[in-house]
Amino acid sequence: MNCKKAEFNLSSEVTYLNCAYMSPLMKTVKEAGIMGIERKTNPFMVSSEDFFNESDKLRKEFAHLVNCEEPNRIVIIPSVSYGMANVAKNLNLNSDENIVIIGEQFPSNVYSWMEIAQNARAEIITIPGPDVRENRGKLWNEQILDAISSKTKLVATGNIHWTDGTIFDMKAIRKKTRDVGAWMVIDGTQSIGALPFNIDEIQPDALVVAGYKSLMGPYSIGMAYYGEVFDDGNPIEQNWINRFESENFSNLVNYNDHYQPGALRYEVGEHSNFILVPMLLAAIQKLNEWKPENIHNYLIDLVEEPISKLREHGFWVEETKYRASNLFGVRFNKHHSMDAIKKKLMDANVLVSYRGDAIRISPNIYNDSKDLAALVTTLTS
Repeated sequence: MNCKKAEFNLSSEVTYLNCAYMSPLMKTVKEAGIMGIERKTNPFMVSSEDFFNESDKLRKEFAHLVNCEEPNRIVIIPSVSYGMANVAKNLNLNSDENIVIIGEQFPSNVYSWMEIAQNARAEIITIPGPDVRENRGKLWNEQILDAISSKTKLVATGNIHWTDGTIFDMKAIRKKTRDVGAWMVIDGTQSIGALPFNIDEIQPDALVVAGYKSLMGPYSIGMAYYGEVFDDGNPIEQNWINRFESENFSNLVNYNDHYQPGALRYEVGEHSNFILVPMLLAAIQKLNEWKPENIHNYLIDLVEEPISKLREHGFWVEETKYRASNLFGVRFNKHHSMDAIKKKLMDANVLVSYRGDAIRISPNIYNDSKDLAALVTTLTS
């Protein structure tokens, strides 16, 4: 696969290695948003079918992206916190049970569990990253598995860590949660689209993804998958469009006790958003065209040599087996100064993030070897 920089309008003045903060928009995604605005300018151009058709297409495209055979288990959400709140509302947690979370996890995958644990007087078990550098990813995964017990009701994790790209073993965690009867909930915001993911293979109870990072879409829209454990559950809101036969506008005042099939009861109200839905649809269509496995392989080839050069200069990066290709943390030794590094990168217009004690580097399909070379040159100078 070749670099897709031409598909974007990124400024040539900067080296953008910060997709984990926010992805740039592809030209086609921007155009879809403009067309959506134009359509809303004249509302008579919006038909009743438009409330459903593009949403259906978006669910199917996302289902294809994550290898899910049941598109009606895919729902449109406004944020990760919304998607997690649906899970939390349906988790029956007792005082003698616990929830296992990953240390320094993104807050949207923490606050819901804090609230229900507090209400139930249950325990939250947090597994921090090991304070070592040798075999760090391996040890972290082992500690997560060891923490899951017969008292565990839910394990909440990302498939990679949002601060440094540590990969968590989804298959092993899923097996352990099944063994003890716990739910497994994944925040895939930092990887879905850039890394292959297979719903039918992992079989999580829920997968929640914000749309504005590796999905390459706009802000304030995302996607979620809900498994069979949610089929008879209660959504966090009651809206008209999630009810059975809501397609019949003339019959809406005849209130219906039943929901749309599958997981569609969990979809956000006004999910037909005539601007954001076509934008995210255009983005995911491109990702499906390029294929996440191809993007993943492109990024593996892109980052391996630069990472080796950084290691030669005393920087530490997790070993390949336990590190994502689209997001990795760079840590340094005592003779490096974080303040000096920040200034050098800023002066060179190399845009990254800083999370915890790591410099977070997150390239994507629009980056090329020159971009990574600029990073290495700046850090090693």
